Order: sequence, then structure tokens, then C-alpha cells
Amino acid sequence: MALLALAGALFLAGLLTLPGLLSWQALAAHRATLAELIAAMPLRAGLAYVALYAAVVALSLPGASFLTLAGGILFGPWLGGGLAILAATTGACLLFLLVRAALAPGLARRAGPRLAALRKELEQDGFFYLLALRLLPLLPYWLVNLAPALAGMRLLPYATATLLGIIPGTLIYAGIGAGLDSTLAAGTPPDLAALASMRILLPLGGLALLSLGAAAWRRRARTLQARSSAAS
Repeated sequence: MALLALAGALFLAGLLTLPGLLSWQALAAHRATLAELIAAMPLRAGLAYVALYAAVVALSLPGASFLTLAGGILFGPWLGGGLAILAATTGACLLFLLVRAALAPGLARRAGPRLAALRKELEQDGFFYLLALRLLPLLPYWLVNLAPALAGMRLLPYATATLLGIIPGTLIYAGIGAGLDSTLAAGTPPDLAALASMRILLPLGGLALLSLGAAAWRRRARTLQARSSAAS
């Protein structure tokens, strides 16, 4: 069943990557219509946005950043950011469950004791490592989604770290998106160089370091405890 689901996901990926589906030109062309739909059916529109965003993340398709900005434009910074956080977390968890069911058992048999050691590390401090990677996304989002599932991380810490870790960056993206109406009217992609500015990266980097520091502290505490037990 998991392999069939994966095959279906690949089929849907081909449909979702049709040229122009997720583009600034398409959003600019349909901005007024989308605004009317959201005003007339806010709940259904929000659910449709979450479903589309979650599908993009679950299928590891490009477009998550675009959809976050689009959420800020269409729903406003706070509601759009909240919907994007919900959708990204849902999509990441769906991908996690699919990969864990379809691929992780075979990988575990091949990797043997090496994966067992990594699995133990993730069980103890995986939440803090993943939280750091979510706060400061130095690795591609799809890779951070896949690796914990392949290594045997548990779902609850994975989902919690994902939810908490993407909140700051997602709200920043949605807030920037909410101010792009004039750029959208021109139908041209916005200049997003501000997203890589030190004003944004430094606070996120500080939070990521705090998370890694917590993991290091816990690991040192376990080492000291083990030495104390051995000495006694």
C-alpha cells in the first residue's frame, strides 16, 4: 500500500508541476478572482490553500516558499502565516509517514548497526537537532523532511519540532508577502533579497544555536551520568 501511495504521489507530482501553475504571473492574473472566492467562502478557500500547500510539501515539489508568500497576499500576514504553518507541518508529516512505511524498513536492514546508533541519537536528542534545522534552513526542506523518517525518528518529536521550527520563518515570509500587492500587480517576481539579510538570519541563527546547545547539554549530562554510574 505504501508503494502504491508513492506511485500515486509521483503521478500527482507530474500534474502539479504543469508550467505556470505556481507562478507570479498566474497569481497576478487571478488575484481578483481569488480575493472574491476568499471573501465569499473563507473556510473553503482556507482549506483549499492548506490542501494545495500540504500536497506540494508532501510530494517534495518546488513552490512552498511561493505559496507562503501567496498566503500572505491572499489571507493577510497572520491568517496566511497560520495556514501556511498548518499546511507545511501536515505535508511534512504525510511525507514522513509515507517514507517511513515504504523505505525505512529496507534501509534499516541494509544499514545495520550504523543506523541503529543514529536511531538512538535521534530518539534522545532528535527534537533539538531537527528544531535547529527548521529554524535556520541550511539544508533543502525536502531533505530535512526525508532524513528523520529514514533514520527512524518518532513522529511526535518530528511533528513538534517541525511545527515550532517553521513558525518564525513562515511568519516572516507571510508578512513580506502581505506587502507585495504592488509588485504582484505588475506580474513580475519580487526581489526577495531581504529574506537573506542579517536582520532575519541572525535571530533565527541564534534560536538554532540555542536548540543545538540544549542537545549538547543533554548529551554531556548523559555522558557524565554514565561515567558516574561506572565509577560507582
